[in-house]
Amino acid sequence: MFSDAIKKGPHRAPARAMLKAIGLSNEDLEKPLIAIANTWTEVGPCNFHLRTLAEKVKEGVKLAGGTPLEFNTIVISDGISMGTEGMKASLVSREVIADSIELCVRGHMFDGVIALSGCDKTIPGTIMALARLNLPSLMLYGGSIMPGQFQGKDVTIQEVFEGVGACLAGRMTPEDLLQLENNACPGAGACGGQFTANTMSTAATFMGISPMGVNEIPALDQQKSEAAILCGKLVMKLWRENIRPHQILTKESLENAIASVAATGGSTNAVLHLLAIAREAGAQINLEDFDRIFSRTPTLADLKPGGQFVASDIHQAGGLRVLAKRLMDGSYISDSLTVTGLSLFKEAKTATEKSGQKVIRPLSNPVKKTGGIAILKGSLAPEGCVVKLSGHKRKEFQGPARIFNSEESTFQAIKDGDIKAGDAIVIRYVGPKGAPGMPEMLAITGALVGAGIADSVALITDGRFSGASHGLVIGHVAPEAAACGPIALIENGDIITIDVEKRIIDIKAPLDKRVWQAPEPIYHSGVFAKYVQTVSSASEGAVTGQFLQTKIRSKEKVSSR
Repeated sequence: MFSDAIKKGPHRAPARAMLKAIGLSNEDLEKPLIAIANTWTEVGPCNFHLRTLAEKVKEGVKLAGGTPLEFNTIVISDGISMGTEGMKASLVSREVIADSIELCVRGHMFDGVIALSGCDKTIPGTIMALARLNLPSLMLYGGSIMPGQFQGKDVTIQEVFEGVGACLAGRMTPEDLLQLENNACPGAGACGGQFTANTMSTAATFMGISPMGVNEIPALDQQKSEAAILCGKLVMKLWRENIRPHQILTKESLENAIASVAATGGSTNAVLHLLAIAREAGAQINLEDFDRIFSRTPTLADLKPGGQFVASDIHQAGGLRVLAKRLMDGSYISDSLTVTGLSLFKEAKTATEKSGQKVIRPLSNPVKKTGGIAILKGSLAPEGCVVKLSGHKRKEFQGPARIFNSEESTFQAIKDGDIKAGDAIVIRYVGPKGAPGMPEMLAITGALVGAGIADSVALITDGRFSGASHGLVIGHVAPEAAACGPIALIENGDIITIDVEKRIIDIKAPLDKRVWQAPEPIYHSGVFAKYVQTVSSASEGAVTGQFLQTKIRSKEKVSSR
């Protein structure tokens, strides 16, 4: 046991004395020490219930012969911080979450880890930490919130953001917006559509780092507590059988995760996060892999923001096993190891589908013949950018650029009615370095939808989009403006051309004759200043640190830590 270095021998008596002060016995110290890496917070519903869930996880660890010890890390609620200066902290928090879990686990020489996640960045952040540590471990997602009810319809936080735009445009009364606000989020759990949290939860299941059948259980469903106990037992099984993340997080399993994002019409943020996880795991994944997999994989799940149903409906339909069975039958995924000890295909073959369910379409009747995301390149984005295809049918666009250097000025222009049909709205200096922190533009896309003009404009940014965003939205433009990418040189009126079928995004302007002046740094000290100095391009996952070239790990060569 790694923890023996902390707790064994006469010279470790001081450490044992301190551990006994928190209630551990000699018998407890003879067992493997299992870290319960929690992301609980009172700030927002996504992770609000995780303290209670952690108790069930610990119960399972104890039943299986381990000694669980819980610690916490930070959380930034995207839904709460969206559209404010606080949103800059969101992506930065992914790195802090990964770093803090790694530090705590290494510092206390734990033998295994269960990480509990909820809000968007806690999912990739926890998985990145597990990949670095390479100890017997798994990730448990806290689950989706249930839908709210407004005027006889299921609603999520997406409708509230769009309601803001509708209210500004006079298409919804302030009284109706308040009623929507009061009813959209009925309790604990992550945002209810196939937004970033549920997208990454699905991806985690398909990459095998979360047990099949667990993540899709809604947050407050009684089955979630039962699943948490099973996860506690499962981490002890992983420890005894010495199964580690590097055996699970392979190129093949990450490609399965990409296919699951495609099949569910998931968030564009999955591109950023899966690139980051691949880098931590030493798996060779790039933007071209995303485009290849998305172009061949049909969208099968009819989920918000582009579709009809919410995330909890997946569970009612039979769960992610049903989706895995579909993708297996269509040869869209390959077999790979999961933390249950069973392969993905063995898990898929046990699927039980609810009769008459309409959430997960058959292969013969997909929502779309291809996935909901494409990768574009061209003179505006030489390193690539990400376009969301779900929720609209447009494949071509050409229009004059409307340039904004901040999210706030863009929102004001929409509020003032200063955005016209046919405009190519460009929001720049909001990338990983520029913002810094690459904030999401949900307030902008929600306002465009609410104002009734989302279908007649294009939105292009070096920032990100929420999984709740829809319309012709293009993000992750790389190189970003703060790195003197072409997006920094375009001017109002320049013609931008988008051709999704040809995977092209071009700017018709003599950029080589224009002069760029680097903007003054916004932050001169603190976490944001450090982040700007070390963060990579969005095309590389916006990971931090100067990494040595990582060799691709094979299943036969698995390092211990």
